[in-house]
Amino acid sequence: MRYLDVGTPQQISKIGLGTWQFGAGEWGYGEDYAGLAGGIVRRAAELGVTLFDTAEIYGHGRSERILGEALRQLPAEQPVFLATKVLPVVPLAPYVQQRAVASADRLGVRRLDLYQVHHPNPLASEEPIMRGMSALQRVGLVGEVGVSNYSLERWQQAEKALGGRVLSNQVRYSLVDRRPEHELLPFAATAGRVVIAYSPLAQGLLSGRYDREHRPGNRVRAGNRIRPGNPLFLPENLDRAADLIGVLREVADAHQATPAQIALAWVIRHPAVTAIPGASSVEQLESNVAAADIELAQDEYAALGAAADRFHPLAGRDARSARTQDRVRRLRA
Repeated sequence: MRYLDVGTPQQISKIGLGTWQFGAGEWGYGEDYAGLAGGIVRRAAELGVTLFDTAEIYGHGRSERILGEALRQLPAEQPVFLATKVLPVVPLAPYVQQRAVASADRLGVRRLDLYQVHHPNPLASEEPIMRGMSALQRVGLVGEVGVSNYSLERWQQAEKALGGRVLSNQVRYSLVDRRPEHELLPFAATAGRVVIAYSPLAQGLLSGRYDREHRPGNRVRAGNRIRPGNPLFLPENLDRAADLIGVLREVADAHQATPAQIALAWVIRHPAVTAIPGASSVEQLESNVAAADIELAQDEYAALGAAADRFHPLAGRDARSARTQDRVRRLRA
């Protein structure tokens, strides 16, 4: 395992473990998955993972409870950097403080190593939220403050409001979503901050497991009548991704690795980035962690970037139209 060294008491592993799926039924892992979670967390710790990320809204608090129980089974001296998030529905300092206490209680800990604002509140400034964060730091309940899904401007506004560093910004970052490279990654690199990449495998698209004939079945990816799903998994977009998946396979073959491992290695190659893929099994966890040991050559890194630039998925109105047409085809089949 490799680690970020940004002055935290506990170093942050370059591959962490995202735990949205621990308590959220929409991933379709079944009722017994909570029992598997303990083994996944234990193996992650054995392999040097320190970053464990959750949020109060994952499974309406169930993810925090499951993760907390799993972490309590680890040796007391096991290094852990525990991160969770508050959804600022009420952007006021007392609300942030109350939600932090509730998260710590569900996790069974006295300190949250990283407490993140899950989404920016479009109707409020950062000042009241950061007043709550500052108070939490003063009493020792929160170590570092982070944000999630923030633009660079709002990230910097949050720092100004806090009067100290906002260590991290958790954002979607992968070969198919490279927007953080424009502003967030340069800022993090120069300021000693961290970008936490969620969906580093584009919810599994970059694993190479899916194509037009083999599409995912769970609600997060495929959707249902209520939830539209991820447009990346539309048949047309799976076709368009074939070139990128092909390049991933070529690089993977050269490293005796999998496409998913190469996609993760590409993301964490940037010195300010850590990634938090989820894992549905111990075996998947082990595969994810092994990506930290893969060193991509500059030409491989460039070839993957070029293939990503060539991938132009349908989005917006075009994606909605394609989704409707796909539903019609399936009804007629």
